[in-house]
Amino acid sequence: MSSGVAVDLENITIRFGDFTAVKDANVNIKGGDFFSFLGPSGCGKTTILRAVSGFLEPSEGRVLIGGNDMAGIGPNKRPTALIFQNLALFPLMTVWENIAFSMEVAGASAKERRKRADELLDMIALPGQGDKLPSELSGGQKQRVAIARALCANPDVLLLDEPLSALDLKLRQHMRTELREIQKRVGITFIYITHDQGEALTMSDNVAVMKAGIIDQIASGHEIYDDPATPFVASFVGENNVFRGKIKSIDGGHAIISTNRSGDLVARITPAQVGNLAVGDEAMMFVRPEAFEVAPEQGSTGQNLVSAKAVNEEFEGNSFSVFLEGDGGKLIKMSVPNLGQDRISTQGHDLTLRYEPSNAVVMPAGELASE
Repeated sequence: MSSGVAVDLENITIRFGDFTAVKDANVNIKGGDFFSFLGPSGCGKTTILRAVSGFLEPSEGRVLIGGNDMAGIGPNKRPTALIFQNLALFPLMTVWENIAFSMEVAGASAKERRKRADELLDMIALPGQGDKLPSELSGGQKQRVAIARALCANPDVLLLDEPLSALDLKLRQHMRTELREIQKRVGITFIYITHDQGEALTMSDNVAVMKAGIIDQIASGHEIYDDPATPFVASFVGENNVFRGKIKSIDGGHAIISTNRSGDLVARITPAQVGNLAVGDEAMMFVRPEAFEVAPEQGSTGQNLVSAKAVNEEFEGNSFSVFLEGDGGKLIKMSVPNLGQDRISTQGHDLTLRYEPSNAVVMPAGELASE
């Protein structure tokens, strides 16, 4: 199995007539990385994947694979393999024939093809399944066969376009782990397209978050979750409570936001926006539901407290979601882990919520994700 090679996108712009699908994308994907493009439908993720695979020529910019410019090189000549959403296994071929199809096209003998297919079946944890037809496999098994078939062509880069979207939730979660394990075993570069944050955060070394053809942030899953670069990233990846206001003061990496509904609140300035905020600027502060806790009733003061009335609770198994009405009717969500305790409902109670300033981020006001 070949080791992964680097993929570099240099100033990639892709237009369809007057519509710009991707604008000035710059991405450096290290060899052997599991790299995901994450974003809502229609943001340009699949368009970028098609440019890497060669099914689309960029209007501007260059695609480099292993340092080689791919301009004018068609899909069948690139060191890439692409797995689509629908998998497209051949229904009348056995599993092993499906896997080794690229070798048949290249003229390899049946014995060579079978040996290679059996090696790959072992690697994807389906030993002895080679003589079955695809129709005899489960959804997750078909998924693994599609991966083995792509790997049989010895690509340097494997491209995956939302391959888990047709699977049910439990199987999707299981296949995330499987995919990551397979990627580690083969050591090649995986480029993965998804609108599912869980997939991107769970599997990826690095993630590019896209919005309307523009890459808002490229970082590890941890960084994107804890240090979002823009309001869009903060509101698209995971859940977040947003507080709007103006910057009242700045002290090092922290700022105090004078909010129109919850008074003065303190938060740290997200790293990407350090130096981009000034006193008087319109700003947004984000606090994740799990960062809130109920403050002790006595003696709670400070600029990290929010008063609200609990209006509804939802039991989610591993946690309780508490929905509260803040000043002006704004809904705030707090997540409380289910530790098996006897839970006293807070519904209808006035509560003071507390958060650690290090768990709240502030940035210049901007566009939020709509979903």
